[in-house]
Amino acid sequence: MPASIDLPEPLDVIAVGAHPDDVEIACGGTLAKLVDQGYRVGIVDLTDGEPTPNSPGPAARWKEALAAADALGIHERIQLNLTNRRLFDGFDQRVALACELRRWRPRLVIGFGEKTPMASPDHWQAMQITDGAIFYSRLTKWDEYFAHLPVHTVSRHLYFRLALEPDAIPSHSHHVVVDISDTIDRKIAAIECYQSQFGHKPSIVPRVRAAAIVTGASAGVDAGESFAAAKPFAVNDLMATVMGL
Repeated sequence: MPASIDLPEPLDVIAVGAHPDDVEIACGGTLAKLVDQGYRVGIVDLTDGEPTPNSPGPAARWKEALAAADALGIHERIQLNLTNRRLFDGFDQRVALACELRRWRPRLVIGFGEKTPMASPDHWQAMQITDGAIFYSRLTKWDEYFAHLPVHTVSRHLYFRLALEPDAIPSHSHHVVVDISDTIDRKIAAIECYQSQFGHKPSIVPRVRAAAIVTGASAGVDAGESFAAAKPFAVNDLMATVMGL
């Protein structure tokens, strides 16, 4: 690594969305909880999410995104400025995200895990870009494509689903529910920051809250968010894990 490259303090977790507001809807409660637990958490938005029908433009949407990140306590929010509505998985897109993974060195990456029928096809492309970037981040002998940033291996990869989608991702057998009973209000506050997206949809807040209640009920808690593991992982303390100690 060239001596001129100064790396920032690492992030423990990065959540990747196609647009600002994706991550908040999918896993905002979990991210807020991770912050409360002392972890450094970041969000990467692949696009600026614009244009949209009721937004004044990218600057206003970015202001909303920063306010939402602040509501959750997020340490870093990064926007890659790939093209909204024309987001496609490709080499350059994977490299752009892989560079951020190399720069911020997260242990855990959380991203889209499935198509979202009747919603933006960018979400499915974001999943493929994230999968590819996690792989590219650890590849050696390819430094020229990654601004000579050091190789980084992501330890764990979880898939999220949007709040109003089914709890389980059928193509994955290993799921976990995070108890967000103490952070559901911050998740809602973050979503409410996006007035350009949801100000004309008054039903979104009660629907997101209801979805979290249903997900939580399946695991015996007041509110929850569901994730699928990209591959099985082992635990060292079974009692601490299953009892939530």
